[in-house]
Amino acid sequence: MGKKTDKNSFESKLSRLEEISSLLEKDDIGLEEAINLYEEGIELSRNCILILNEAELKVTKLKKKLDELSLNDKGLAEE
Repeated sequence: MGKKTDKNSFESKLSRLEEISSLLEKDDIGLEEAINLYEEGIELSRNCILILNEAELKVTKLKKKLDELSLNDKGLAEE
């Protein structure tokens, strides 16, 4: 599976957040630009959190399936 590079990928969102952070640390941006960047950063942060929550849920489900398979295998081995 190839690495996603589209603007909707987690990696792209995180990269843009890092870029925004760097821009906001500079002294040479105006108030209006800073507010717009901050607003964009908040939305990107929210999206990243949602993506991470979905990933955590998937991992939890996969772990549960693995645990169930392990229990079933133990039951078969004991018979």
